Amino acid sequence: MGKANELATTATTSAHPRLDALVDRARHAARPPGAIALVYPGDALAMSAARQMAQLGVARPLLVGPLEIIQRAAAAAQVDARDFEIVDTPGQPIEAARRAITLAREAQVLALMKGSLHTDELMSAVVDRNNGLRADTRISHLFLFDLPRYPKLLGLTDCAVNIAPSLATKRDILSNAIGLLKTLGIARPKVGILAAVETVNPAIQATVDAQALVALAQQGAWPGAQVEGPFGFDNAFSADAARIKKMESSVSGDADLLLVPDLNAGNMLYKSFTYVGGGECAGLVLGARVPLVMTSRADSPLARIASVALAVLATARNN
Repeated sequence: MGKANELATTATTSAHPRLDALVDRARHAARPPGAIALVYPGDALAMSAARQMAQLGVARPLLVGPLEIIQRAAAAAQVDARDFEIVDTPGQPIEAARRAITLAREAQVLALMKGSLHTDELMSAVVDRNNGLRADTRISHLFLFDLPRYPKLLGLTDCAVNIAPSLATKRDILSNAIGLLKTLGIARPKVGILAAVETVNPAIQATVDAQALVALAQQGAWPGAQVEGPFGFDNAFSADAARIKKMESSVSGDADLLLVPDLNAGNMLYKSFTYVGGGECAGLVLGARVPLVMTSRADSPLARIASVALAVLATARNN
């Protein structure tokens, strides 16, 4: 059995079959697979991600960074750097970021993936007004979770980029996330707007924003999407909890996407899903000209490859 087949077999027997299916779908999305720029892959984790990406055939890793540093990282990961295409850049990580962004602007890569440089080093280059990858909407982040106690993949946004989003920013966050869900084939995504309580309270801005977002949805801001809120988390996640509170909702217990009120709430919920709930997730930064894979050092191999798969599917023409 070949190495790629061994990896695929391992994936399909894991505890997160929905993410496994996402990875498998990406493996068959395009042949040959498209290129993803792995920006400044200067440690063993980054090089292991490149190996996994290539062996599974999800995408073709294009390593962007100083050749000497890439070679040292490859040796640490017991990977042969000669197996990969490398774009040699000067020593500073920002130079690798700028070169990768140029490749994206020239449509030579379909997405970027953070290597061992700091997130702010990559993002500062991405949001550069003259030479970056800004698009029409505010940049945001989406996690797509495979949870043992939920019947399908569940989106969670924004847990990583926008600290205290205004109503206008929340509108962009929803636009980015709903757009991706539709690209994945969810024609009528069900969206719950989270807050501490399920009633509108002028003293709790998240509930006021939820009411406004629901009104925007009713006015056609996101055609096909069903947007409801405010929800307490229990009422969004569990139809039984909503029923006990006499809430009539078709989103409760069947949401495709949850919008959190701010980064604090989102970050804690994301980590609770992972460390308490046994979930695994794919994650993408959205709203730029190309998707950005911004995994952390603590992420599992499945989370890393599922995030790459999500980037591939986000850019696929036919899903």
